[in-house]
Amino acid sequence: MDLQPILDGIAAKIAPHLSEGRVADYIPALARVEREQFGMAVVTCAGKTAQTGAADTLFSIQSISKAFTLTMALGKIGNDLWNRVGREPSGSAFNSIMQLETEHGIPRNPLINAGAIVVTDVILSHRAERGSRGSGDAGIDAIQEILDFMRLVADDPSIAIDREVAESEAAHGFRNASLANFMRSFGNMENPVERSLRVYFHQCAIAMSCRQLARAGLFLAADGRDPISGRKIVSPSRARRINAIMLTCGHYDASGDFAFKVGLPGKSGVGGGILCIVPDVAAIAVWSPGLNKSGNSHAGTLALEMLARETGWSIF
Repeated sequence: MDLQPILDGIAAKIAPHLSEGRVADYIPALARVEREQFGMAVVTCAGKTAQTGAADTLFSIQSISKAFTLTMALGKIGNDLWNRVGREPSGSAFNSIMQLETEHGIPRNPLINAGAIVVTDVILSHRAERGSRGSGDAGIDAIQEILDFMRLVADDPSIAIDREVAESEAAHGFRNASLANFMRSFGNMENPVERSLRVYFHQCAIAMSCRQLARAGLFLAADGRDPISGRKIVSPSRARRINAIMLTCGHYDASGDFAFKVGLPGKSGVGGGILCIVPDVAAIAVWSPGLNKSGNSHAGTLALEMLARETGWSIF
């Protein structure tokens, strides 16, 4: 299949929709991003890349990072993670606090904000237990470990954190601080809240392009092994389970609609990016900053729906 004309055709069809949606203006550093941008990249398990539009433009991956920190946390404590976070769709907004009280501080899944903060807390605890690598600060070491993992799976040492975005999130992350403190009141946070949040804000501020992001997610399309380098990242069964959680929970309260329209495991971020996995075939990344009411890229979702239809890649 020749993907290039398909992607170029989608970019042309998407152009009229780029003025729709709104950027994540509650984070000042993201509010300044120009809305009418679009990029898309596909990296296949055979090692071929096709891309269109602003596929090499860096953007803040935000909550897409949750799929990768979930991978890391499972590698550290395995199924014990599920004692602290669930695996069910939330049916609520990504930063909702309502369910935490009735469910005793256990987030519904690791891809909403509360669940991802617990996952980050796990990584930080593990880093502290192993001792620092010279910085004397387990938080700094945990941030570096997450960044190193992203560089590993993307096979790109140039990937970095956008410090302005991280600082902007920290200065305005009152809802996330509330979530973390609420979970701490139930004993579901092991580290000081401000330390875990510092790591969380930095992981969300990792800047990547569509091409880099698709490459980073490729191991999830190939049974947990990077098909280009041959490096094993996770077991086949764990890759399938991460994909399952992405399918059912990766788009917050719009996860069901995304599965209905696109039919692929995916994870969105309020920076306008979406990572999608086509098992045994490819990884896809799309970016357009205008968000729909659920906090997912409006044009990006439309583009993925078009791609799934034209390629027949839906898993259903």
